[in-house]
Amino acid sequence: MTRRDKTGASRRGFLKRAGLLAAVAGTGLAQAEIRPAAAEAGSADSVELFYGVHQGGILTPAQRHTYFAVFDLDTQKRADVIALLLVWTEAAALMSRGEMAPSQGSDPDAPADIAETMGLSPSRLTITFGFGPGVFVKDGKNRYDLAASRPPALIDMPRFTGDQLIADRTGGDISVQACADDPQVAFHAIRRLSHLGIGMVHVRWGQTGFLPHSPEGETPRNLMGFKDGTGNPSPQDRTALEQFVFVGDDGPAWMRGGSYVVARRILIALEHWDRMRTNFQEHTFGRHKLTGAPLGKKSESDALDFETADKDGSPVTPIDAHVRLAAAQSNGGARVLRRPYSYNDGVSDTAERWPPWRQGIAYDAGLFFICYQRDPREGFVRIYERMSKLDLLNQFTTHTGGGLFACPPGAAPGEYIGQKLFET
Repeated sequence: MTRRDKTGASRRGFLKRAGLLAAVAGTGLAQAEIRPAAAEAGSADSVELFYGVHQGGILTPAQRHTYFAVFDLDTQKRADVIALLLVWTEAAALMSRGEMAPSQGSDPDAPADIAETMGLSPSRLTITFGFGPGVFVKDGKNRYDLAASRPPALIDMPRFTGDQLIADRTGGDISVQACADDPQVAFHAIRRLSHLGIGMVHVRWGQTGFLPHSPEGETPRNLMGFKDGTGNPSPQDRTALEQFVFVGDDGPAWMRGGSYVVARRILIALEHWDRMRTNFQEHTFGRHKLTGAPLGKKSESDALDFETADKDGSPVTPIDAHVRLAAAQSNGGARVLRRPYSYNDGVSDTAERWPPWRQGIAYDAGLFFICYQRDPREGFVRIYERMSKLDLLNQFTTHTGGGLFACPPGAAPGEYIGQKLFET
């Protein structure tokens, strides 16, 4: 039996739900279908508004946990994709307020409610949607009659030096990133959307991530012990955000106010890293481990200095240090908005990339790198193309999966995410 045969009844139920939501969207009646979470847990400041000019989860102060899931579309019908986005948008808006997605009434084929977040705070949940190249063209075919609307910036990602991408962890049609201060809330959001999409989508790959509970105002540290995210464009700097993060008038109308997200799963050889001396680690990064300051400086916020030499005439910041290669001044002014998370998936079999070439069990842990930009060709691709060849960190890191997705602007109440794309 094919996937469509198995899920035909569920698909009919799905479209019934989508039709109901379409009928009531914008009237305020959709709220009547909601069963609120028990106890109305959480205060107003634990809620991040779903609707807005930009999607949440881009400029939102980073939550402590993420669940990034990528789905492949099973339907060949454009109307089905619209129905899916309508249902998902409504459900995401409800969950961000700490409310249950609608109970499915008398529909016997509808997925059951999931109740594992009842009584929990919304935990600043945000849900960010993105479209991969497969929404527009797949296997050389114009999919959903959207090929002409594929933005030039939504490229097929090049293969970088050192990439060891796993097919089952790479690419996909629709990305959904849930971020929250409670990991169960983030997982619930992905689980619920997946459930609501039965018959329309299936999960291709997913990745969880976490941040440490750093003191307020301090840059969090990654698993290598260094502060990660120093030098990001400020959310208050609108000029920088418009220049580097959000699509402007040069992009297609349906993407204006949106952004492109690059996600990369980076395995770190932590056992190898842990055997390195601190001064070697600092030269690899180009920053002091304790303070996060550039080498030779005192404060994390001090400007990078690539001109000063030490007493032997060597640059204080090595020419192959991570910060030098990643810096805007080394890449024609290119910048991205970084929102990385650490990940820990237990242990796995491994073979070392360095002498003495030992094999055995190692941590399956590292960095789930996420960045937003106005144009990935002028952002991540420009920056990482040199880094993949020259960065000292490469001896400890391996990129094993990820993808590029076009994240449309936010929606207004009564709209669905990506609506302008499907109106073209």
